[in-house]
Amino acid sequence: MEHGDKIRNRVIDWGFFVLLLGAVSAVTLTLFYRQCMGNPEYYPSDMEAYILEMQGLESGYDFPYPVLFKVSALIHLAAGPELSVALAVMFFNSLAILVTKLAFNRLALPGLQKALAPRGQKGRGADMSWLGGIILTLGAVSLFFISMLYPPPGIYLPGIRFKYTGVFTANPYHNATYLAARPFGILAFLWFVRLLPVYEKGPAKSAGEREGAAVSDYVLFAVFLLLATMTKPSFTLVMVSTAGLVMLWRLIRSGFGNFVPTVQLGLCFLPTFADLLYQYRGVFVAEPGQEGGVGFCFGDVWGLYCDNIPLALCLAVGFPLLVLVCNWRELRRNTFFRFSWLFYLLAFAEAFLLYEKGFRETHFNFSWGYMYGIFFCHLGALLQLLQAPGQGAGEKSRTGEKREKGAGMDQKSLWRKGLYVLQWGAYLCHVVCGLFYFGLLLSGEGYY
Repeated sequence: MEHGDKIRNRVIDWGFFVLLLGAVSAVTLTLFYRQCMGNPEYYPSDMEAYILEMQGLESGYDFPYPVLFKVSALIHLAAGPELSVALAVMFFNSLAILVTKLAFNRLALPGLQKALAPRGQKGRGADMSWLGGIILTLGAVSLFFISMLYPPPGIYLPGIRFKYTGVFTANPYHNATYLAARPFGILAFLWFVRLLPVYEKGPAKSAGEREGAAVSDYVLFAVFLLLATMTKPSFTLVMVSTAGLVMLWRLIRSGFGNFVPTVQLGLCFLPTFADLLYQYRGVFVAEPGQEGGVGFCFGDVWGLYCDNIPLALCLAVGFPLLVLVCNWRELRRNTFFRFSWLFYLLAFAEAFLLYEKGFRETHFNFSWGYMYGIFFCHLGALLQLLQAPGQGAGEKSRTGEKREKGAGMDQKSLWRKGLYVLQWGAYLCHVVCGLFYFGLLLSGEGYY
C-alpha cells in the first residue's frame, strides 16, 4: 500500500509539473519569438544581434560566449533564424525551471510530505503527501515569474524613476544570454553548496566513504561552472568572488591546515579562469582616445538610473529580506540559505563599487551579476520557507512534550504561524508584480 502511494504521489507530482511547464514554455516562446520578429520599439532586446551572431554575420557586438549561439545554430538546421533563437532561449529557460524543480524535490519534498502526512493517520483519505509535490512545482515555476516590487501606475516612489531600470529583477526576460546561462548557474550553485560542508576533508577515496565528497561532484561543479561562463560570464564573476572569499576565510581560520583540500577544490575553477581570460582579452581593451579596464566607484553608475538605491534594494529583495529577519538563526544551520545571502552581498558590492571604463560605463554591465544575486537570494529564501513545515514536523515544546493536534496553541506558536503567513504574503507580492510585468512585456511594452 505504501509503495502504491509513492507511485501515485510521483505521478501526480510530475504530471502536474509537465502540464505547467508546457504552458510556461508556450507563453515564454511567444514572448521570445515576438522579440525576435517584432519592432524593437515595442519588444526591446538584443535578439537582432543574437540572430546575426548565430548565423555568423557581423552583429556589431563581441559575444565570446558561444553556447546560446551554437544551440540556436543547431536548431537553425530545421527552422528559420528567428524561431531558432526563440526556441533556444525557451529551452534554456525551461531547463532552469526543471533543474529548480528537481532541486526542490530533493531538498524539501521529504519534509513536506512528512508534514502533510503525519504518522498515526492511516488510510488513503488522510494522506495528503501528494500535495507536497504540487506545492514545490508551484514554487519552482513561480520563481521564474517574480519581479521587483512596483506600485500601480500613477503612484511615485521617491527616487525610483522606472519599474526595472535601477531596481532590477531576478527575471530580465529581455536578455537572452542571462536566461540561457541560468540553468548552468543554478547547477553550479547547487554543487558548490553540496561541496561546501565537506571539501575540507578532501575527495572521498572510495564510493562508500562517508567523509568527503565524491570526485564526480568536483568534476560536475567544474563542468557546470564552465558551461555557465561559456554562456554568459556575469554569474561566474560573482560565484568565483563568493566562493573564493569563503575558501580564503576558511584557509586563514584553519591556519592553512586545510591547504591541500582548498587547492583540490580550487582546481575546479581553472577551466573557467582560462575561458574568462579568453573572453576578456578583447572586452576591456581601450577604444582609441578612451580609458579601458575596470574602475572603482561608490554607486556612481547605479546612480545614473536611480536616486534612491536603498529603496531600490528593498523593492528588489523585499521577500528575502523579510525571510532573513524572521529566520536569521537559520543562517548558522542552513548552508544554502547562508551562501545565497553571501552571494547576493558580493553581487551587490560588485555592482555598487565596480564599473567598466570607457564607452561601456553607462551600460552598467555589473548589474547582470547583481540580478543573479537577486535570483539566488530569492531561491534561498523560498527554499527556506518550503523546508520550514518539514522542520516543524514533530516539534517539541520547551517542556519536552510533543504538541498534540487539537491542543490549544500558545501565543508564541500563533506568532510564529503569523510570521510564516506574512513571509508567503511578501512572496506573493513579488509573484503578482512579476506576472503583471511579464504581461506588459508580452503586450509589447518596454521593460524599463
